[in-house]
Amino acid sequence: MNRTFDVNQPIVYEEESYKIIGACMEVHKHLGRSGFSEVVIKDALQYEFKETSISFEREVEYAVEYKGIVLPHKFYADFVVMGKIILEVKNCSALTNDHIAQSLNYISISRLKLALLVNFGKPSLEYKRLLL
Repeated sequence: MNRTFDVNQPIVYEEESYKIIGACMEVHKHLGRSGFSEVVIKDALQYEFKETSISFEREVEYAVEYKGIVLPHKFYADFVVMGKIILEVKNCSALTNDHIAQSLNYISISRLKLALLVNFGKPSLEYKRLLL
């Protein structure tokens, strides 16, 4: 799926994104490439968000509707930050198209505008801004 972006359009949630990525960089500085599981990284992010007064919810549950019914299984966003940005945390050698598709599905179901897909498993923090 190709998207054309107008370079004159403002970036969606630019300031908020920078704050979130800044917190992720701080966690990466201490725990990145360390072999810790994603849950440990999420614990550190939760701590960092509290320390920097960034509002968040963790493991936010969303129902999935199909043909007018709610399916029994839910999806859980790692974080919803500032009430408007999904933060999906990975700790892997590389982000894949599957990770991107998963995050785009999360945006769609949540009806939010932006997801940040962040990978802590590389020497430098890797992240993607995803919009629907």
